This record gives sequence, C-alpha cells and structure tokens, in this order.
Amino acid sequence: MHVVATNRKARHNFEILDTIEAGLVLTGTEVKSLRNGGCSLTDGYAVIRNGQATLRNVHIAAYKQGSIHNVDPVRDRSLLLHRSEILKLAGEINERGLTVVPLRVYFKGGRAKLELGVAKGRKTYDKRRKLREDDEKRRTDEATKRYSRGFSA
Repeated sequence: MHVVATNRKARHNFEILDTIEAGLVLTGTEVKSLRNGGCSLTDGYAVIRNGQATLRNVHIAAYKQGSIHNVDPVRDRSLLLHRSEILKLAGEINERGLTVVPLRVYFKGGRAKLELGVAKGRKTYDKRRKLREDDEKRRTDEATKRYSRGFSA
C-alpha cells in the first residue's frame, strides 16, 4: 500500500467515528499526478446525491506532461461504494448530522483508493482539550520511558 496524501487536519477538526474505503473514478492524467504525490485533501468532503457518492473540493494537481488531457484540478469526483455503504452514509449524514471527510489517498493493488471518515465536528474548546490530553500523554510516556531506562541493567 502506497500512501499518497493524508488529511492531518481532519483528525484535529473532527472526531472520527467510522472509516470506509472507497474507490475513486479518475482520468489517466489524474492517476499519474497522484503517483507523483500531487494531492491535497484539506478542504475535501463527500456528499450523497441521487444515490451517488461524490467527492468535492479535493485538489489533484494537473499532470505536467498532460497538456490537453488535463482536467479541472478541483472537479467533483465519483466514489465507488456498494449501495449498502451509500445508504448507510446517507442515513448518518441526514439523521445524525454527521459529515464525511477524506482521511487519506493511497494505491492498493495498482488502484487509487480513498479512506473516508464519518465524523462529528469539534468545537474550539474540544480541540484545546484534545491537544492538552495528547500533550499530557506524551509527557507521561516520556517520563515512564526515562524512569524505566534508569533501572534496567
């Protein structure tokens, strides 16, 4: 598995409740651009319309040697999901008020895949609390590591 891009802001801005793997419908030059690492997921999200899952606001850079075959870098892209997964996502979006954000793009068996996260937005005070908890956990882990290192012979 070759990871192309990750959305690190998503785990900070959202609480990820569930993850789903989806295929991406891409053109040839978009695939070549992805293999070169030209992708940004920061503002992306997925919507369900007419029983079709669509990825929006994801920037895949134009392929340098693509010339006339390049497409709009921020165009809507179809997602390949089973009908049951689409219905499940649609229910969670409509009923529970959740959102679907892209977490990472990667190649698996030569095919471009997208990991989607079903997420609930965090408030500013939740973000600060999470950062504080992570910092405390890191400090205690370092302290226990340092403490155990002193007593090992």
